[in-house]
Amino acid sequence: MTSVRWRTSSYSNGSGGNCVEVAVGLPDTGADMVVPVRDSKQSGGGPVLVFRAAAWGAFLDELRH
Repeated sequence: MTSVRWRTSSYSNGSGGNCVEVAVGLPDTGADMVVPVRDSKQSGGGPVLVFRAAAWGAFLDELRH
């Protein structure tokens, strides 16, 4: 996970790092595409959760509604 770029939500607005970061720019590997997510307070040193892209998309859809 050291070679991926991480994106912090635009909603964090300098909240002191109390948000999550999502890896961006990963190659599309078809049905098995994944979305890595980590705690922004531990960037580079903490654990990374990995979700299937479809599950992450469903989660985001629920947040929007």
